[in-house]
Amino acid sequence: MSLDAYLLTRHWRDTPQGLELSLWACSAQGPLNLVIRHQQAVCFIERSRDASLPAGATRKPLELTLLHGEAVDGLYFRQQRDLQQLRQSDATLCESDVKPVDRYLMERFIRAPVRIDGELQRVGNHWRVQQPRLQPGDFQPQLRTLAIDIETRGHSRQLYSVAAAIMPQPGDAESRPSDVVFMIGSGEDEQRGHYQLIYQPTEKALLNAFFNWTLEIDPDALTGWAVVNFDLNFIVQKCQQLGIACRLGRGGESATVLQPNQPGSPRIARVPGRAVFDGIDLLKAGFWNFDSFSLDNVSHELLGTGKLISSEQDKVAEINRLFRDDKPQLADYNIRDCTLVNEIFQKADLLAFAVQRANLTGLALDRLGGSVAAFDNLYLPRLHRAGFVAPDVDNRSDGPGSPGGYVMDSVPGLYKNVLVLDFKSLYPSIIRTFFIDPMGLAVPGDNPLPGFVEAMFSRDKHILPGLIEELWAARDKAKLEHNAPLSQAIKIIMNSFYGVLGTTGCRFYSQQLASSITRRGHEIIMRSRDWIEQQGYPVIYGDTDSVFVYIGDEADEVRSAEIGNQLMRELNTWWQDELRQNLDIESRLEVEYETHYSRFFMPTVRGMPTGSKKRYAGLIAPDSRLVVKGLEAARTDWTPLARNFQRELFQRVFHEEPFEEYIREIAERLQAGELDEQLVYRKRIRRALDDYQRNVPPHIQAARKLEHSGRTISYLITRNGPEPVDLLQSTPDYQHYLDKQLAPAADGILQFLDTSFAAITDAQLQMF
Repeated sequence: MSLDAYLLTRHWRDTPQGLELSLWACSAQGPLNLVIRHQQAVCFIERSRDASLPAGATRKPLELTLLHGEAVDGLYFRQQRDLQQLRQSDATLCESDVKPVDRYLMERFIRAPVRIDGELQRVGNHWRVQQPRLQPGDFQPQLRTLAIDIETRGHSRQLYSVAAAIMPQPGDAESRPSDVVFMIGSGEDEQRGHYQLIYQPTEKALLNAFFNWTLEIDPDALTGWAVVNFDLNFIVQKCQQLGIACRLGRGGESATVLQPNQPGSPRIARVPGRAVFDGIDLLKAGFWNFDSFSLDNVSHELLGTGKLISSEQDKVAEINRLFRDDKPQLADYNIRDCTLVNEIFQKADLLAFAVQRANLTGLALDRLGGSVAAFDNLYLPRLHRAGFVAPDVDNRSDGPGSPGGYVMDSVPGLYKNVLVLDFKSLYPSIIRTFFIDPMGLAVPGDNPLPGFVEAMFSRDKHILPGLIEELWAARDKAKLEHNAPLSQAIKIIMNSFYGVLGTTGCRFYSQQLASSITRRGHEIIMRSRDWIEQQGYPVIYGDTDSVFVYIGDEADEVRSAEIGNQLMRELNTWWQDELRQNLDIESRLEVEYETHYSRFFMPTVRGMPTGSKKRYAGLIAPDSRLVVKGLEAARTDWTPLARNFQRELFQRVFHEEPFEEYIREIAERLQAGELDEQLVYRKRIRRALDDYQRNVPPHIQAARKLEHSGRTISYLITRNGPEPVDLLQSTPDYQHYLDKQLAPAADGILQFLDTSFAAITDAQLQMF
């Protein structure tokens, strides 16, 4: 029979009979386990090179070549470990770093939706299909997800409770099972609102009860907050300690968490049949920005509500107290974290974003990052069909790096009427327009198109411009259909292609490819600036894909829009004519009139007369919305005091309202102790505290005063130095906040008004 499904997880293992691939998918018929046996591990080698093959491996001539023209043979192994052993020898291999299950799917152009032909066998609560025939499909899932959260005794290895909450779906309000909290203790089980509190006598009994309940609920995905780094990692290690299987996978298969193989690498959850989504990672992948990615802060910013216990230091003591004295209240706190995760996922549409991303890249549904792997998934099968194979990442030749995006020197000042003209997806449009492509670079043919660093690109043999074209059309369609998750996913994938070609972690990296994108971008911005200035309008700043144009103080909103739209149309036409006449190519560059700033501020570099870069503020017409980029008001490493103060100061200056009295009032209230709640610095701790030996920064000094610091530290600067918020013992050092927070936040703009923070406040502060 044939059916449609959606891939959730992918695994492989060596067997005596060959590689076995195990794919788990969800479908309208229920969960599926697709088992594909007797597969071979495959890689390539230059025909001129010798290799000592293990028993059972074969070598076969192929009608394929490397991009530089060297013929290759295929190497076929019964087991992946045989290929790995050859990789560890001196043999120079090609594509030996592609995982077998990824190769199987990519060569069939299967991403996440899949069409399955095969016989279904019922096994417990799922279906199994042996040796199915797979092809690309179009099935879109409605994932059933379960948010989990654990509570422990501080940072010890003692487990208190496990909570789990099913994400509500339309139409299942009555049939949805109750959420649950499993708690160590001997109390009476009870129904508490939407969840059931169930007591278990031991950690082993609790975990087994949780596993049994999860198997019965049978979600497609597990979610949480730092769910891999903390919750699942703790559960897996606790199971190992107790000598029990971590039965979180489908069909009772064991889950595990792969530990980092090098500093800075993430932990990776492997739960057969269930994707694992971490809310923090998904938000970051979608370029959401928050002052802090703590669950309490994100839920407050997105939902307007938060956790039942927020302070980090108080939380540990309070959880211990509740476990001792009021377990039902601890259960309320535990399940609350799960429901907050579910509400954030729904509010930010994170599941839809994850699904659309997998549809585009072919990466595992819960794999984030992986831009290089996504590029391989999309590019390698097309390269093979064009007659080429690619080198291993470790075997391609490195050259010097390429320059980054062009940032123009700014003209500092306080302006009226600044227009922003933006090149829509500049780097992808350069790839499309100038045929930037690894294969096209290798086989430029007759009449090639010049790039940079002596690069030449084929006008008709290329892959990447076509991929960009497909994605571009898909994004335009997603915008028309108001499909925000799909549009965002496509934008991220398209923009990642330059980054991939510019990183030494990519098998196609070359200076010629990366520089032909970035230097072309420099040229486009500089020539656009020259053209605009020939029309009589000075360009005061430019940044990677945008130019900021000053059109004079007298233009009203209507006239500003007329000028912006006229510049957009004429600059697009100029680029079309320029590229057609000089290079005989069609321009895919698209300039958009993006923004009108009715007031605009471009600062100097602090303490210097030269203009700053990537730092500015402005009021967007017509609704006077304040935008701040790179300045103190937009930086989370500055205090709320400085950020709030600077934003209000900008509002007053931009609206030509009095500001001196406001500055004096804030300075006075600070000195009077009325703004102490805004004096908190919050910084991330990136290394072990003992690693800091010389020049110990203030946040580490504060963290060392806490028994447990966690990943971030909140602290104040006091008269006795940095102190953590949760162990504050001294009076704040108000002079520090005047000199290091308020004054720098004000003086950048006040210098253009012929005054300063000190000049406004000195007379007043003499009273203190």
